[in-house]
Amino acid sequence: MLVVGVPAETVLVALLSMVTSVLSLDVVYLFGVVLISAVWGLGLGLVAAAASAVAFGLYFATSTSNPHGSWIMLLANLVAYSVVAVLSCSVCASTRLLAREVDARVDADLSATLARLLLRAPDLRSAMPAAARGLARTLGLPSASIQPGSVRAREGHTTFPLRGDGMHATLIVPADLTGSTLRRLRDRAVPSLELLLEAAHERERTADALRVSRDQLQRIVDEQTSLRHLATLVACGAPPTEVFDAVAREMGMNLGVEHTVIVRYRPDDTAVVTAGSWNYRGIVEHGSHWVLEPGTVTELVHRTRSPARVSAYTGDGALSKRLRDRGIVSSVGCPIMVGSFLWGIAIASSKTEEPLPPDTERRMYEFTELASAAIANAQSHADLIASRARVVAAADETRRRIERDLHDGTQQHLVTIALDMRGIEVGLPPELDETRHRLSGAARALEEALAELREISRGLHPAILAKGGLKVALTALAGRSSVPVELAVNGTARLPERVEVSIYYVVSEALTNAAKHANATAIRVDLSVEETVVRLSVRDDGAGGADPNHGSGLTGLSDRVQALGGRLQIISRPGEGTTLFAEIPYQP
Repeated sequence: MLVVGVPAETVLVALLSMVTSVLSLDVVYLFGVVLISAVWGLGLGLVAAAASAVAFGLYFATSTSNPHGSWIMLLANLVAYSVVAVLSCSVCASTRLLAREVDARVDADLSATLARLLLRAPDLRSAMPAAARGLARTLGLPSASIQPGSVRAREGHTTFPLRGDGMHATLIVPADLTGSTLRRLRDRAVPSLELLLEAAHERERTADALRVSRDQLQRIVDEQTSLRHLATLVACGAPPTEVFDAVAREMGMNLGVEHTVIVRYRPDDTAVVTAGSWNYRGIVEHGSHWVLEPGTVTELVHRTRSPARVSAYTGDGALSKRLRDRGIVSSVGCPIMVGSFLWGIAIASSKTEEPLPPDTERRMYEFTELASAAIANAQSHADLIASRARVVAAADETRRRIERDLHDGTQQHLVTIALDMRGIEVGLPPELDETRHRLSGAARALEEALAELREISRGLHPAILAKGGLKVALTALAGRSSVPVELAVNGTARLPERVEVSIYYVVSEALTNAAKHANATAIRVDLSVEETVVRLSVRDDGAGGADPNHGSGLTGLSDRVQALGGRLQIISRPGEGTTLFAEIPYQP
């Protein structure tokens, strides 16, 4: 430019000198200096200034006859051209700096807009269209779009691949954009957009991971809460049916399945729905029996004694058809083991095509463990009650036999001896008055011993109870008590012998304790006989403070009542008397 420009300017000056004064043509060189300084910088601008000053000075010297003036013109133009070069470079530098600042602000606004749209959006895919509109608006583009994945170039459009760690997208803009705009997109917008998309993608992955972790933690909390509730039921000795219902309900809610059920195996290779279900009554009713059909989860667990699952019921058996008709698609079963014995199975069933999660068997195992504990506790409780019942029955039978032997044997012999002694006493002559007196004393002692033996016999087994019933026997007890007794009996129906004997002994022990230890002045006995349960209460106004944990009498009564499936409760606060409650179920 410098080599061509200065000679060209000299030719132009020569042509213009024909129509104007030479002194006014130095401005022609000035335009060249400004242009070169603005485009190529201060260095070339100063060279152009010097070259232009020399060229104009030489032309002026040859075109005039004043050499001294040409040197002055040369120096003046050199100074002027140099100053113009410096000013031109300064102005251009300022302009370029201002342009860069404007571009930087535009880029910052674009980055802020894209960051706001991409990093705040809950879903990256839904934020891409808004980010594309913001990009087009900020850069003044006719249109723009961002598509997930790789997109082939379409006619009339230019594509820019956007790649990041685990993220691929494509920026699509019109093809008729200027080169500077395309360069700006490629060099500035695309790298910034890639970084923001990668950051948004990483944020989305982190949010997903946090959501999964939160869901897993919530699931663990829910499971532990359910297991703690079930463990409380088991520890409190709740009936197995109540525990089974709770196990089925909690298991279904925690697994997120539509149906759960507890099934018991029978010795004849069948299964029965005993209790415990969650939305299962419309599929198989309680108490229903079914054969262990091949292809069902019930048969599979029974055969393998381990957890199993069935993905589809395709068999021709009645159970398989019923499950299909009710919409059951798949099931997972977990065995319920009581010791080494396979008691039954817990089943979780789904109506969706999607299989149950792989950890379903493991999660069900924790619930079936509690069901096993409930069964074991119930069995132990039943065995304990049966054992107590056998002990109480054996003791009652022993008491009955002893009472019968005393009544039919010993008492009869003693009565005969007493009658013989009275007969001998009457037949003695008057002179044996001392002998008669001693014999009379022996007869009275024998009669007193016979009376004590009768009391012992009644204490062993109340014969009056078998003859007159509970009300008559309790009335006799109240009559023999040294403390006034108010007796109220509601119901006159005869009860099973074991129940009547237990009630008799409870009242007898309570009356004895009130008279001997409580210093009571009044006792009230209330007996209520209902259809399937007997309720008894004995209250006294004594000193109170009785401890049911001390004394074999109350402990024996508690064992006797519990052996019948009942319960015995004693309330005895110091100074407030003692109240004894008993509740005994029975079968009419």
